[in-house]
Amino acid sequence: MLKKTFSILVIIGIIAVGFFQKEAWLDVIKEGGMVSILFSVMLIAADVFFPIVPFALIAALNGAVFGIANGVWITLSGSMLGTVMLFFLARYSFRDWARKKVNAYPAIQGYEASFNKNAFTAVLLGRLIPVIPSLVMNIVCGLSEVRWGVFFTASLLGKIPNILVVTIAGANFTSNKLMSFSIYGAYILILMFIIYKKFPHLLKMSKK
Repeated sequence: MLKKTFSILVIIGIIAVGFFQKEAWLDVIKEGGMVSILFSVMLIAADVFFPIVPFALIAALNGAVFGIANGVWITLSGSMLGTVMLFFLARYSFRDWARKKVNAYPAIQGYEASFNKNAFTAVLLGRLIPVIPSLVMNIVCGLSEVRWGVFFTASLLGKIPNILVVTIAGANFTSNKLMSFSIYGAYILILMFIIYKKFPHLLKMSKK
């Protein structure tokens, strides 16, 4: 019980500091160094719970400040930290709150049923094709019977392409803004084409 309470207090603290001090956090990240890495990881983790700062902005900033390789693992670490924390909170601590969040998206119930058939594929597609809000995805997985190891692995693999593209765009933003916008724009167009051709039902789901 004490561990759960402590974890909840830490998460609330991270979100609160991130929300009220987001400008200061971004300034620290821009300075570079170990402290900047820690701040970036924590801000991204908080962003999983509440969109304090647009995720793409933080990922792009990491790419510009730390370079592509370091930017990717820093962003991925923060994103997975927040994702796993929310997963366990939905599963063990705030099930009633989590269920209300999911009920706000009636069409998600049909998607939730797919976890019983092939959890890994369902989670992986949900990350690769982000039609369903990430917050809702994490909560649905926490409420379902999917094993946390499957959830973690599929989420990790599914997050890499988006983070890699945004980080590359951010790393090139200062020297070539047109290239940065082109890279990210091409990625979005490819995703939309795949959704339209292979998964049209997801478009209907997102409108409900």
